[in-house]
Amino acid sequence: MTLTVHVQYFAALREQAGRGSETLSTGSRTAADLYEELRGLRGLSLPPSMLKVAVNEEFAAWDRPLVDGDRVVFIPPVAGG
Repeated sequence: MTLTVHVQYFAALREQAGRGSETLSTGSRTAADLYEELRGLRGLSLPPSMLKVAVNEEFAAWDRPLVDGDRVVFIPPVAGG
C-alpha cells in the first residue's frame, strides 16, 4: 500500500535535499523507513541517531507507523550560541 506523506526539511537536511518540503508517495511504513528512503533519494547524510522526528507536530518514535496524509519533520541538531 502506498501512502502520501508531507515532509519538511530544516538546516543541513534542507541544504542536502535541495528543498524545504515535499509531498511524496511512499511504501515506507515507519519514520525510520521513510528516512532511509529519503537518504537514497535526496542524499541525506546525517545518521538517524543524530536526528529527532516529529509526526503531525508531535515528537514521535522512529518506529511509529505512518498513515496516509502524515506530516513528517526530521530535525537535525541545532548549533548556535
